[in-house]
Order: sequence, then C-alpha cells, then structure tokens
Amino acid sequence: MTQQQRTYPQGVPSWVDLEQPDVDRTLAFYAAVLGWTFQDAAPPGAPARYVIAQVDGLDVAGIGQGDEKPTWHTYVAVEDVEAVLDRITAAGGTVTTGPTAAGEGGTWAAFTDPGGTPLRLWQPRRRLGAQLVNAPGSWNFSDLRSDSPATAFYTEVFGWQFDDLGFATMVRLPGYGDHLAATTDPDIRERQAEISVPPGFEDAIAWVNPAGEGEAPHFHVSFAVADRDRTAALATEHGGEVLDTEDAQWALTATIRDPQGAVFTASQFAPPD
Repeated sequence: MTQQQRTYPQGVPSWVDLEQPDVDRTLAFYAAVLGWTFQDAAPPGAPARYVIAQVDGLDVAGIGQGDEKPTWHTYVAVEDVEAVLDRITAAGGTVTTGPTAAGEGGTWAAFTDPGGTPLRLWQPRRRLGAQLVNAPGSWNFSDLRSDSPATAFYTEVFGWQFDDLGFATMVRLPGYGDHLAATTDPDIRERQAEISVPPGFEDAIAWVNPAGEGEAPHFHVSFAVADRDRTAALATEHGGEVLDTEDAQWALTATIRDPQGAVFTASQFAPPD
C-alpha cells in the first residue's frame, strides 16, 4: 500500500500552535530543543507573522505572533465549523473567536467548554493538520487537564468516549483506528499488539488528567522526544525552565516552560517490559 498524506476525521485533534510576542526568540528555542526547522506561512503584508515548524520537512506545529499569555493551543478537525459551533453552543459551550479564515490554509474558531476549558476548531483547506506525529520532535498528545472534565459535552459535540484505565483516562474517537489503518498506518494494530497497549488504544485521541495545583483547566500539549533528559538539559541551556520530571508507566516526561512562558511536556516513550 502506498502511504497517503495524513488526514484527520472530524473530532480528532489535528494541529497545535503557539502565539508569542518575540517569534524569533521562540524559533531559536524550539530549534535547539526539539530540532525544528521553519517556513514562514503568512503572506507578505499580513498583520502578524505565522511560521510552520517542521521535522524532516513535515509540518508539526505553528508559531504565531501575538501579545496574549503564551499558551500552546490545540485544534480539533471539523468538516463544517459553523455547524460544530452551533452544536457547541447548544451543548453549553461558549464561542470565543471566529469563525476566522486563515488564508488558503483553512478556517478556525475558538470556544470554551461548560467548565471553562479553551479549545479550538480547524476546518482545513490547504493545510490538513500535523503531517508527522509521535516521532521525536513532533506532537504526541494533548491532555485535557481538569478536575471536573466536561465529558458529556465532548461526547455530544465530537462523539468522544472516555475510558478509565486506572492510571489515566483515555479519550477515544471510535473508528479512528480504522481510518489510520486505511490511510497512513496500515500496521497500527499489529504494532500496538506487540507492546500490549490498552484495549481501544488505536482510537485514542487524547487523555484526561487532573489539573495541577493552581492550574486552570486546559488542553496540555506533549511532544515526543528520543531522550527526555537530553531534552530537559537543552531546554535549560537555552533559557527554558524544567518544572518537573516523572518516570511514568509508559513514558519518561519533563514539563518545560519556554523562555516566554509557554508550558509543554517532553515525552520519551518507555513501555513496560
């Protein structure tokens, strides 16, 4: 089978980006820590700069210019942004931005769920979403960090299902594994069976964990890395701060604050023996 370009069914998180006041400083940090290269995406004369981060020439994230509090944003793929916004409002969410056209790339909007957790939507045109995931330097997962997650809301709006595994809650979109097997990952079930992943893991699209102390509910972004300790050392060397590290059941992680204040997790896959 010829591998196809990665696509995202409705309800699957498809993109992450970051807005910071000093774009050049941001690029220097993530180039050093995650090995990213960059391509400017905003057309000449655009009011703000927007840069696509790449690994091996494949899109992995976006970095834009903005004056808001630096935060990593997660986008969920949709086929009709207007229709999904109507469903969000009916289910008790609040639309905060958009819909807004992003040139030829697509259309985005932002909302908060009934508990105040912010999330974004992406209706693609030319840019379908991240073209490399789960490889070193690329997006791994976005975790819903909330003490009272609005599970019924997300089930109604996106069809998400929530499975309590004991150590965490896995968020699944039924059928996503079938989509991956038919497109970019034909061996997904065989490969996952070799490491005894939880049932339904092929459909996993996010995780739920409690919010940290003093932390507002949010979707927290993790990037895959080959070596957690090396990544943490590079982050410190280039002006970031390592907030904590953890040796968990399936990953070695480091929570890192970049030089302008955005927080993310670097995650080294480490399955049980």
